[in-house]
Amino acid sequence: MSGPTEAAPAQSAGDSPAPPPPRPAAPEPEFTVLGVRARRHAALPTLEFDVHVSEPTGRTVHFIALSAQVMIEPARRRYEPADHARLVELFGAPERWATTTRSLVWTITSVLVPSFTGSTTFQIPIDCSYDLEVSAPKYFHGLSSGEAPLAFNFNGTVYYRGEDGRLQMSLVPWSATTDFRMPVAAWKDLIEHYYPQSAWVGMSADTLAALQREKARRGSHTFDSLLRELLDERS
Repeated sequence: MSGPTEAAPAQSAGDSPAPPPPRPAAPEPEFTVLGVRARRHAALPTLEFDVHVSEPTGRTVHFIALSAQVMIEPARRRYEPADHARLVELFGAPERWATTTRSLVWTITSVLVPSFTGSTTFQIPIDCSYDLEVSAPKYFHGLSSGEAPLAFNFNGTVYYRGEDGRLQMSLVPWSATTDFRMPVAAWKDLIEHYYPQSAWVGMSADTLAALQREKARRGSHTFDSLLRELLDERS
């Protein structure tokens, strides 16, 4: 016959219950901008940024509803003397640029990042305006060469499968930011492709109507020729 079975020691009244097992960590995606290229055939001039996303916890991400705020960080580069005259309207006199070259919002855009485990690469398209009354194109147009320092600030919602197979959600962490130095030539080549030897400026409807009347009175063939005539008369 076998001996009596030893009873497990009773839990004393002062013992705390065992803590629950740790909950599996939610995905925490990390982003890096790899490069940029022009979309040559589109309704609007568009730059596509290749972005790498990784998920270090190893969870499978179903998809990410991602928002990206793209900032221009003009204080993060040096400027050639040739840039000063073109950027003075944006930042004021060059001797004040230490305090006036503040961050500029380029755009805020949204994309869907497809399902991945570990990492994947996706694209963020940005439509590019050539309206020189807007800060971002005015800045890019004013650079003679080099790179434009950008900051990508990400937020949004991560959708993933929990341990029980159910779809769950978590927020993209506030720390999800990355820097990228965009070659100025990428923007300039794109604009030249869509608007060869051209430039755009905004004006009020009243100013446009006055120019149309003057154009008709003088018999000028184009607004460009009219403005050249007016400038020649002032010189």
